[in-house]
Amino acid sequence: MKILIIKLGALGDVIISTSIIKKISEHHITDNIYLLTSPQYAELFSHFNNIKIISFERKGLINKLKTLHWIRKNKFDRLYDLQSNDISSIYCAFSGTPYRAGNHPRYPYNIHPNKAYKGECHSYDRLNQIIEQAKIPPAQPTPYLPTSKKTVNEVNSWLKKHDLLERPFVLFHAGSSPIHTNKRWPFFKELANKLKPVYETVWVGGKDDVNLNRAFSADIGIDATNLFNIFSLVELGKKAKFAVTNDSAPMHILSCSKIPVFGLFGPTYPRRTHALGQRDNIISVNKQMAVNDRDFVPSDISKISLEHVVSKLQEQNLL
Repeated sequence: MKILIIKLGALGDVIISTSIIKKISEHHITDNIYLLTSPQYAELFSHFNNIKIISFERKGLINKLKTLHWIRKNKFDRLYDLQSNDISSIYCAFSGTPYRAGNHPRYPYNIHPNKAYKGECHSYDRLNQIIEQAKIPPAQPTPYLPTSKKTVNEVNSWLKKHDLLERPFVLFHAGSSPIHTNKRWPFFKELANKLKPVYETVWVGGKDDVNLNRAFSADIGIDATNLFNIFSLVELGKKAKFAVTNDSAPMHILSCSKIPVFGLFGPTYPRRTHALGQRDNIISVNKQMAVNDRDFVPSDISKISLEHVVSKLQEQNLL
C-alpha cells in the first residue's frame, strides 16, 4: 500500500506528533510511506529511515494547487491527516484516497474519533484517538527526536568552553514570538538571581529572543541565543538540571530531553498544549485547569509570582 501522513506545522505541534508518526510507520512497516510537511520541518524527520519526506510551501494558491496535484497523482491507499485544519481537510477531500483518517467526525474523514474535539484533552491524546480508530496501538507520550554523535560532541565542546560539564546549570527561555508578547513571564531575571547560588543560568532562544536574552545575560547567566538548532538544544537539555520556559516551541523541544520542563501559562490553555510528559510541571495563574476550550479564561501571566515558581521547584527538591 501507499500511505500518506500529513503534518504541516507548527513546530511545537510537529514535535508532539513525532511518536505518533513513528507508531504509524511501524504499523505500515512493509508499506510505502510518505510524509507531507512544510520545508522548515523536513529535517526533523531525517531519522525516519522508512519514510519519504515531501515538503511544499504552505502559503499561496499556487503552492496549495501543486500540493494537491502531487497528492492526487500519487494515488494513495491510506491518508492520515494529523493536521486536520481547513487546508489539509481540502487536500483529503480531493485526494481521491478511499481511506481518510483525521480529527473531525465529519467529511472528508471516514476514520475519526467519535466525538468532536473541544480541547478536553491534550492535542497528543487526540492524535492517539485518531490512530486508535485506525486500529493502530496508541503511542507513548514521549517525542521521538534522537540526536547524532556529532551533535553530542558539539554540545559537549560548548559546555567545556563555558565550564559547564561539571557545574549544574538550568535553561531559561524567556521570550516568545513578537506577536505573542503576552506569553512572556516578566520575572525570569529575578528567578535567575534566586537560583544563582546553586545553578548557572543559560538563556536559550532564537532570533526573536536576541535583545531580551542579551539584556538578561548582561547581568546574569550565559547568552546562548541562536547557538543551538533543534537537535543540539535537545542534547543541551539532557545536560541541564531543568528548564523554565514560556509556552513556546523551546518548551516542546526541551521535553525531548526528558528533564523537568516548567511551562508558564497565562493567555494559553495548558491542558491542550503543555509539553509532553510535563503535566505535573505546568505553572499557571489558575490552580485548576478548565475542562475544555470553552471554559478556559485567559489570564495575565504576570500574576504568576516569583514565589509560586520557586515553591514549585522546591516541591521537586530542585532548590
